[in-house]
Amino acid sequence: MKYNITKENLENAKADVTIVLVVNKNLDHKWVKHREILSTLGFKAENEEALLLAGERYVYVGVNSAEADEIRVAVSKAYKLLKRTGYESAKIALYVDKCATHAASAIVEGLELGSYEFTRYKSKKENVKLQEILISTESYDGSQIEQEKISLGINNALAIATAANYAKEIVNSAPYDYTPIQMAEDALKLAEQLDDVTCEVFDEKFLLSQGMGAFLAVNRASEHPPRLIHLTYKPKNAQKRIVFVGKGLTYDSGGLSLKTGDYMLTMKADKSGGAAAMGIIKGLAELKLPLEVHAIIGATENMIGGNAYKPDDVLVAKNGKTIEVRNTDAEGRLVLADCLCYAQELKPDLLIDMATLTGACVVALGEYTIGIMGHNDDLKHELYRAARKSGELVNALSFNKHLKPLLKSNVADISNVSASRYGGAITAALFLDNFIQDEYKDKWLHLDIAGPAYLEKEWGYNGFGATGAGVRLNLYWLREIAKKEQK
Repeated sequence: MKYNITKENLENAKADVTIVLVVNKNLDHKWVKHREILSTLGFKAENEEALLLAGERYVYVGVNSAEADEIRVAVSKAYKLLKRTGYESAKIALYVDKCATHAASAIVEGLELGSYEFTRYKSKKENVKLQEILISTESYDGSQIEQEKISLGINNALAIATAANYAKEIVNSAPYDYTPIQMAEDALKLAEQLDDVTCEVFDEKFLLSQGMGAFLAVNRASEHPPRLIHLTYKPKNAQKRIVFVGKGLTYDSGGLSLKTGDYMLTMKADKSGGAAAMGIIKGLAELKLPLEVHAIIGATENMIGGNAYKPDDVLVAKNGKTIEVRNTDAEGRLVLADCLCYAQELKPDLLIDMATLTGACVVALGEYTIGIMGHNDDLKHELYRAARKSGELVNALSFNKHLKPLLKSNVADISNVSASRYGGAITAALFLDNFIQDEYKDKWLHLDIAGPAYLEKEWGYNGFGATGAGVRLNLYWLREIAKKEQK
């Protein structure tokens, strides 16, 4: 989509169609030009209620408030009405609640996220004519807003939304095409395309030399070799060092603890944590934030075969801890354990892992919400505040000392699954805690993105499939961190 700014007010600006968001059912606002028609058609401006008046060249969408995420959803609804029309351009004015830059960002993010479609495997692709959006400097209260503020909002939104859409492309790709090798190749390409970004890719020989026995065990039955991907964004003025670790299971059959058919479908999405880490690097480089950020991705498959790792096996992780395997479908935490050990060698100021780790988190929080876990309540609250601004939904699950003994093993240092079926999201995080050194425990957060990473129905500005979960909230958070560091 192409975005232009005009000093003309909404009525006089030139475009094929006008988008009007009716805030808080205020049908008396000057931008609402067709009150009688809207009344006849029963349009009450309920939240997300959308109506196209084709003859009048107007789209009306109801929205509860001018908060950023409400605007994102509303403009995505408008886009969905317009994409099958012959209109090539649309105009919209700013709905300013607190900050004009954020208001412009909300409009652009909503359009970019809402217009995303995964079409790689479609033989016939839909031809959408709407390609230009004209943003008026006129605000809801009639004042004029500086173009520079709007321009900044557009640029920020494009960096963040395209990073999320980049992650979606990876997650939506079929496992036949998207192997660990392909993920590594994409990471190398990404580094070539971006300023201040480098990439190293390590093979199974490196993993063996590093004692990453847990990671290697998960890969054992796959014909596609594993890859440890290390992307680095390091601008000249870099300040804090932040490391993201992403689970990159390009496919998860469950291993010998085989998933049922229903649960195997959509397991291409088990690489969502790794895809999010790659998307974050892309967004950072385009935002040009003054932070040193690393993305560590454990890319592999979990398959079955005569040489597959087995329940009852005892694995040795990179930090020397032994792990009793009681379920081969709890494989993501094994890969993350070794990757987290590697990540801490970088001496991070902050350490965040992201993974579609447990169905238990979906049971606890629902399909739309990311679970945050860790020892540092202040850090969790920081991320929560950033998530609120980004529109991604998060909730904290507290560690519980009574759950920790459930990971006890009689034959090894720790079991890879809990002895209880309850509290599974928390016990999975507590498993990972065994691989976090004491000096990093207060610097570490675990994000279980299993719920919102991939959905089989539309939700807000998210279409069917991958949502890029974790990308936007972390980019919003990193912007806040960069602001603090620059003060």
